[in-house]
Amino acid sequence: MRGHSVEAIDTVNPAMEEENVHLAQFLTFRLDEEVYAVPILDVQEIRSWEAVTRVPNTPVYLRGIVNIRGAIVPVVDLRIRLGMHKKEYTGETVVIVMTMSLDAGEKQIGLVVDSVSDVISVSENDIQCTPDFGDMPNREFICGMSSVQDVAVMFLDNQRLLTIEDIASTAV
Repeated sequence: MRGHSVEAIDTVNPAMEEENVHLAQFLTFRLDEEVYAVPILDVQEIRSWEAVTRVPNTPVYLRGIVNIRGAIVPVVDLRIRLGMHKKEYTGETVVIVMTMSLDAGEKQIGLVVDSVSDVISVSENDIQCTPDFGDMPNREFICGMSSVQDVAVMFLDNQRLLTIEDIASTAV
């Protein structure tokens, strides 16, 4: 993972182990001061930011494509996709390469994020529905929230980040 460390933390308490509560693992990352998470089983790799090939006539959040071991992977700037302001990329900027399940099979997607944080284990019972914040933009991408070590974590629904049309527009 070229210079980026991911520390494992454990949010399991002994009572959870005795109750046989199902735990899921997530990779957490930051966009500004906010913490987001995606299922660790969907993460293929974490790469340092590298230049992408821009594809004309694609949405602004689609930064372009990269070739990863022969696979053409669309790269999404997650800040822009979630309606946040654009930020210059730094040495901590990474691309999380994930797998999406589509009707036509699995597809890889790269998510540009400010930095990776931790791998966490969370009980499914501790993930709550996203509260109704009224007109919150892009709420459809957040499938739940939880507090992990007193930090609010928003769980992304990575299956909704790209549409079939977005993926088709990156075909070369």
